[in-house]
Amino acid sequence: MILLLAVIRTYWIIITIFTLTLITLLSLYPLENLPSVPGSDKTHHFIAYGALMFPIALRKPKYWQFICLFFICWSGVIELLQPYVNRYGEWLDMAANTTGIVCSLLIATLINWILPIKVKCE
Repeated sequence: MILLLAVIRTYWIIITIFTLTLITLLSLYPLENLPSVPGSDKTHHFIAYGALMFPIALRKPKYWQFICLFFICWSGVIELLQPYVNRYGEWLDMAANTTGIVCSLLIATLINWILPIKVKCE
């Protein structure tokens, strides 16, 4: 567990860029019909954006608050663009995204409090 946290803290930029790219591509990929997946659509949004924010929340680099705000705005832009690629844009999706980001911040803060591992921040 501690090794995994250390890896996330070390490679947070790569993990974040990969996750953001994956979320963006999957959110804007045109589909004929939305696939049937288990669970709620909102749960998937919550998990995706929680995973996106977790490395940053764990590492807390300089300007992490602006990165957090950027992710919330980015999710809003995706919701605005989805109707143009045969998808559905819903503001409740953005609410689920924001909730995932906030929960990720809370979980990472708790982890950093319980298992403080120092990694040099840029």
